[in-house]
Amino acid sequence: MNEAVATTALASGAAKNRWAWLNIWTVGTILIAVMAIAPICAVIFLSLTPSDDIWSHLVDTVLPDYISTTLLLMVSVAIGTLLIGVGSAWIVSMCRFPGKKIFEWALLLPMAMPAYVIAYVYTDILEYAGPVQGMLREIFGWETKREYWFPEIRSLGGAASMMTLVLYPYVYLLSRAAFLEQSVCVLEASRVLGRGPWRSFFSVALPLARPAIVIGLSLVMMETLNDFGTVDFFAVNTFTLGIYDVWLNMNNIAGAAQLSCMLLFFVMFLIAAERFGRRKQKFHHTTSKYKALPGYELPAKMAILATIGCALPIVLGFVLPAVVLFYYAIIHFDMAATQEVLGHAGNSALLSVVAAIFAIAIGTFMAYGVRLRKEKTLKFMVRFASLGYAVPGSVLAVGVLVTLGGLDNGIDGYMRENFGISTGLIFSGTIAAVTYGYLVRFLALSFGSVESSLGKVTPSMDGASRSLGHGAFATLRKIHIPIIRGSMLTAVMMVFVDCMKELPITVILRPFNFHTLATYVHQFASDEQLGEASLAALAIVGFGIFPVIILSIAINKSRPGHN
Repeated sequence: MNEAVATTALASGAAKNRWAWLNIWTVGTILIAVMAIAPICAVIFLSLTPSDDIWSHLVDTVLPDYISTTLLLMVSVAIGTLLIGVGSAWIVSMCRFPGKKIFEWALLLPMAMPAYVIAYVYTDILEYAGPVQGMLREIFGWETKREYWFPEIRSLGGAASMMTLVLYPYVYLLSRAAFLEQSVCVLEASRVLGRGPWRSFFSVALPLARPAIVIGLSLVMMETLNDFGTVDFFAVNTFTLGIYDVWLNMNNIAGAAQLSCMLLFFVMFLIAAERFGRRKQKFHHTTSKYKALPGYELPAKMAILATIGCALPIVLGFVLPAVVLFYYAIIHFDMAATQEVLGHAGNSALLSVVAAIFAIAIGTFMAYGVRLRKEKTLKFMVRFASLGYAVPGSVLAVGVLVTLGGLDNGIDGYMRENFGISTGLIFSGTIAAVTYGYLVRFLALSFGSVESSLGKVTPSMDGASRSLGHGAFATLRKIHIPIIRGSMLTAVMMVFVDCMKELPITVILRPFNFHTLATYVHQFASDEQLGEASLAALAIVGFGIFPVIILSIAINKSRPGHN
């Protein structure tokens, strides 16, 4: 009898353990991941539909060029953003030199500048008929282009330069946040062992910041893959340009989806390769010793070089384009200053704020859910759900349309059959559809930033909190969020600014007669009428400036032990 009772008790305990993982964190994370995965699965489903044998035609003609050009562009932008972003983040975090306080926030300003706008500006400045080459011809007496050589702005190198100037803040933001979260104890130990500032940087600070830097570079490469306006204007044949060409010019959505899937699998391979490379490397803060970071006083010559090095990206990526736009706005003020611009600005701000709030809440929930339950299936679903950033915005928008269209049709069919009521389209063609598209697109920003910061919090802190009687939610609210709030603010700002600039998703999913600043600017800029849209472009930049400044201040104060 006792044996039977014991057996029953063991079976009951096993059953409870089997379902113990079903809590609000894991179930909620799975449901969110499914919602984010649905549009990507829709794109994959579209790629499996008949495509009139266009794939073999692409392989025989343009596909090799798409692959080589895309790889070269990605590598070029990654190297440029890595050097500028990490280098400037370390200098302003650890060194003292003239202008440091200004550079801390000013280095973020180029993030507010849309890539296609800066491409149009520099084309006006640097092309043959522009002021730079005109001045050179006047100074040296040249009369034709054959008499001198000048770099061609409409080229692969030109596109890489434009993207580097506006994308390096992704790496700078995450690198600086990672450097500020580091304990001064390990840096002091490195100095005690005889290593100078630069050796300490390469052997201690850089490895500790590696997860954040990798996330930043991943975001940069995904933005490079997604860019359409710059590569289209410069006639650089990348995968994204090929997707648009197959979809819009050849009218073959299945072929475009096939190219998108190839791009998606390529990004998945890159992410998997990086994670495999650091699979046995863990970096945690194991000390509570936090105080002001040591400020290395640079010698006079090095201080001048540091000032120039930090100033150049700001001047080239923000100041010069902003001055040109301001000049255009003055000249074309009567045509640029319209009542419509205010309405478009309100639409952009509303969508961006809503998307940013939802993105950071969802990203934090998912990252903490994975931390609590390290199930392989859960991790795979979350990783796959965050790949929406790698899918071109226009194709992802088609996936959202298919997903929401199916949901609307299902609801409408159910209501017709059971209540004789037609609900029509509830989600498709609404603000909710645009917000959903933004969340799927930019979930990687919030999730990646939070996950990277959570990964540096030692697991022993969770155990200590639980031993004091705190549950999972209380541990997140009282322990983790105060530690990672710098990275959370970074994610909010990045999502907000990116939503302000987002173009393809907005164009396809927006309600009828609904415009944002991005769609308005692109409408004129694509016809090389940037002057008419100069005020709207400045508005996009203006919306990005204030979050950048506020974020920089918040990141400085987010360091534990900051006074």
